[in-house]
Amino acid sequence: MTSLFDPAPDGDGAPAVDPGAPLAVRMRPRSLDEVVGQQHLLGPRAPLRRLVESDEPMSLVLYGPPGTGKTTLAHVISLATKRQFVQLSALDSGVKEVRAVIQSAKRELTFSGRRTVLFIDEVHRFSKTQQDSLLSAVEDRIVSLIAATTENPFFSVVSPLLSRSLVLALQPLADDDIRALLRRALTSDRGLGGEVTISEEAQEHLVRIAGGDGRKALTALESGAGAARAVGASEIDLATLETAVAQAAVRYDRQGDQHYDVASALIKSIRGSDVDAAMHYLARMVEAGEDPRFIARRLVISASEDIGMADPTALPVAVAAMQAVQFIGMPEGHFPLAQAVVHLATAPKSNAVTTAIGESVRDVRAGLAGPVPPGLRDGHYAGAKRLGHAQTYVYPHAHPDGVVPQQYPPDALVGKDYYRPTARGAEARLGERLAKLRAIIRRPR
Repeated sequence: MTSLFDPAPDGDGAPAVDPGAPLAVRMRPRSLDEVVGQQHLLGPRAPLRRLVESDEPMSLVLYGPPGTGKTTLAHVISLATKRQFVQLSALDSGVKEVRAVIQSAKRELTFSGRRTVLFIDEVHRFSKTQQDSLLSAVEDRIVSLIAATTENPFFSVVSPLLSRSLVLALQPLADDDIRALLRRALTSDRGLGGEVTISEEAQEHLVRIAGGDGRKALTALESGAGAARAVGASEIDLATLETAVAQAAVRYDRQGDQHYDVASALIKSIRGSDVDAAMHYLARMVEAGEDPRFIARRLVISASEDIGMADPTALPVAVAAMQAVQFIGMPEGHFPLAQAVVHLATAPKSNAVTTAIGESVRDVRAGLAGPVPPGLRDGHYAGAKRLGHAQTYVYPHAHPDGVVPQQYPPDALVGKDYYRPTARGAEARLGERLAKLRAIIRRPR
């Protein structure tokens, strides 16, 4: 258990900065105006800013990916409201520690009139019993709870606690937000104090590897600065940074040609059944900070375009990977993406579905349509019978085999084969069945 007010305050009333603390800790904002990003919560008239500036008792659940400012906001809220700040981690705290904080908060409120902000990091790791132990104190406003979680709180936080709290979703920092953090850290007295600069190439590499995570960006910057100072350099260049963070630069412009080149290479490697090349291109896209939804969409398309009915499970796997990425986010989302890539690359391939829909569309555009056969037309409205609609229709389920001779396409397309299954994978068996179906359906009546 730690309190923000344990260190001696500096001249502006904020806690003194420990020069030995990590750069990300030293650069922690001290006011809402210093917070980078999250303008949907902190902009003028945004909900969190209104709550802080009005100094209302509040309990919050901050939900978002790592490094988006959940801990930072908790500290800033405490400073802005001049309340006692107590921090617990769900990793090493239990009901006993929670009750001790609540008792201390009661004494503080009774004898000094000062309220307590209780910040619980990774609250999703608390059991239901541990979360329930907070309810009365939150209800009676003995503490203002700020709970941080990377998990969806509607699945990981008990409903009574959610109903007593305002749930705020934080977003990954934009690239410009990361750049602003880096510039501030390079020049601030609390940061690197202008001791080093950074090349543009190295800065962009930092932005890429950060992936919207401010803490990760500052940690990598600190490592790069240490490596530069160790060799007597005043600038962090790309080679120094790569050595420091042990992560090679991915030369990949998400807005330029390589965005399309690498995506194309991924799909063509899957189509060519080279799982190793496909994994390489997936890794390049992930490391470059490519939008995982873009990757997932391409995999879903590939599952139908290049595999189709040769492996009917390919599409459900790709869709499941897409949904998993949306549910858990990155970086863990690269696991289901990789699983889908392996499945698709090693699956038997067929473009028969692609060819079938392509030829069908071309014929429609060429005017090969024609009227729907009378037996297939809608016969449920008044007057349909007099028009002869649906009167000749034969109900397949009434036949023992479930298949009957009957004309389904317009006259101009009778006997036209659009779907031509290959002899690969599940389509081999499907082709045998399709030949039998067509023989029955097209038999003269």
